Amino acid sequence: MPVNCSEVSDTSILVNQIIDEIGNTRADLIPILQRISNECGYISDTAINEIARRTKLQPSKIYAVATFYRMLMTKPHGRHIVQFCESAPCHVAGGMQLFQALKDFLKIEPGQTSPDKRWTFLTTSCLAVCGIGPVVLVDSDTYGNVTPDQLINIFSQYE
Repeated sequence: MPVNCSEVSDTSILVNQIIDEIGNTRADLIPILQRISNECGYISDTAINEIARRTKLQPSKIYAVATFYRMLMTKPHGRHIVQFCESAPCHVAGGMQLFQALKDFLKIEPGQTSPDKRWTFLTTSCLAVCGIGPVVLVDSDTYGNVTPDQLINIFSQYE
């Protein structure tokens, strides 16, 4: 039965199960955080505090690791993560027009989640595919040489 990660007791139970399986050392922290993020969709303050209790690490250190890595979320997010590359190569290749089109299409600003919880919009400094800019990443799917008029077709692929 899936764990309800919105409930404090359920989160504590899940965190303890994960730590029992993975371990409770500093070296185990990233796998612990990845697993919690995968199971709950994000890493809550409750989870961070429980990890701190079990690993004897400061909550601030755990939070620093959780917020350093883009693949880990510390806030609830939408079903799909849309990342826009705002690096110079993408900017020169038409990124500013695409950025505005993304905001208009999604009707949210970077760092926000749509009211229907379908999309979370993030910016990133580089997706390491500069030769095909401007680039948009939806979940793990990379779209290159994207123009504003392609957004409808791209986003229609996602439920």
